Amino acid sequence: MEMNLPVDYDSTEGGISKGNPRVDKYGFEHSEDFNHESYEEMMSEYLPVLARRSEKWSRLLKENTKVDKNLKVKRYVRKGVPSKHRTLIWMAASGAQQHLQMNCGYYHSLLNIHHDPMLEETIRTDLHRTFPDNIQFHDSSQPCLLKALFNVLLAYGHHNKDVGYCQGMNFIAGYLLIITKDEEKSFWLMDALLGRILPDYYTPAMLGLKTDQEVLGELVKTKVPAVWQAMTQHNVMWDLVVSRWFICLYIDVLPMETVLRIWDCLFYEGSKILFRVALTLIRHHQKRILQAQNFLDICEHFKQITHGRFVENSHAFMQNIFTEPGSLSMATITKLREICRERIQAQDSGR
Repeated sequence: MEMNLPVDYDSTEGGISKGNPRVDKYGFEHSEDFNHESYEEMMSEYLPVLARRSEKWSRLLKENTKVDKNLKVKRYVRKGVPSKHRTLIWMAASGAQQHLQMNCGYYHSLLNIHHDPMLEETIRTDLHRTFPDNIQFHDSSQPCLLKALFNVLLAYGHHNKDVGYCQGMNFIAGYLLIITKDEEKSFWLMDALLGRILPDYYTPAMLGLKTDQEVLGELVKTKVPAVWQAMTQHNVMWDLVVSRWFICLYIDVLPMETVLRIWDCLFYEGSKILFRVALTLIRHHQKRILQAQNFLDICEHFKQITHGRFVENSHAFMQNIFTEPGSLSMATITKLREICRERIQAQDSGR
């Protein structure tokens, strides 16, 4: 299978944080308890890795006008896509580039039609709630991404009328704009995520999201049975502790660099990656989770396991997600999805 690449793939990296130590290169303001020393130590190890990966990717892309989906490229993606090639690889791997080329001018045509006032109002309500800790989403910022965010969400609402706009979509679109700096590409990447990679996540019923939370429970039951027993014992439903992981695709849950590495694999390998991340977090921290004495303890422990050095070292963390959970085939996930979806639908119809 080939990934179609746009001609102008040699983009360059940019940094927003130049001269502003309180803001990272993506525009996010560091929290008050941000540990600069720990971050610098981690980055001193990670930057040489990034440099090596960047060299290898540049050679690969110069040698090929098209990049095949094969074991070599899969290995490259799992080891990280350099920032300057990220938009290119996401677009090619997800099929978004192909859809853009087949529908030239479509995105802009959506912005020129008569807009649904209710859709506009709903989107505007959420605009300023999008990444309040990112300077690129402040009205005073130059450039400001709020107008681009509104356009992408409005166009998608008209493109997918069954979904329209749902809460959470603003963070997905905003994140894509931070990386691509391109409205049209962000729109087609959203189409890939919401339409093909994660169908039924962002719908009024959210059946896809509910199903995958139940699937994770079934996987934990098999792979980390002690945690599953603790969840059952304390009567904690999976949606209480992992819904934000799935609906935000780990945005604002895990550190930025780690989320980007997860998304590299998400666009290339599909939704299976979300389960690998969740299982790794749970399995690695099972001792802490099992210390819980009650319902509230469990919920608190699930918040804690998304912080700390284990998740901050994105390179080591990504190596872990492909080893710690063990084998995890798409066939297994597909079968569990069928079982869980039927169970949810039966429960809903019985109410």
